Amino acid sequence: MEGNTIFNNTTRAGEKPAFRPLVYICAPYSGDVEENTKRAAAFAKYAYDKGNIPLTAHLLFPFMDDTNEEDRRIAIFMDIVLMGKCQEVWVFGNEITRGMRIEIEKAKKRRQKVRYFNSKFQEVEEK
Repeated sequence: MEGNTIFNNTTRAGEKPAFRPLVYICAPYSGDVEENTKRAAAFAKYAYDKGNIPLTAHLLFPFMDDTNEEDRRIAIFMDIVLMGKCQEVWVFGNEITRGMRIEIEKAKKRRQKVRYFNSKFQEVEEK
């Protein structure tokens, strides 16, 4: 069965898969959407390489139009719902956009752990 083969490839024989916390990737999107989407994928890969399951909203809703205020409002709502399922929020980049600020404020209200990284993947103090 193909599904079992894929699962078996992620574990050693007889072992349960290692726990990987779910981490929300918070990064710039508007502006240069194409470049910011590429960066978001790189940030997600970094989180994965560090032993996490990255949840990167930029990569989940490509059908939403960031220039349309209604789409943007709905996308941020969906992002915040998904972010609530995560153990941590990882903030990437050298700037905090309006959308990121909304996500960060909500994470703090929920008492989620928020970590900050610059665009070179170095952890930094809160921005």
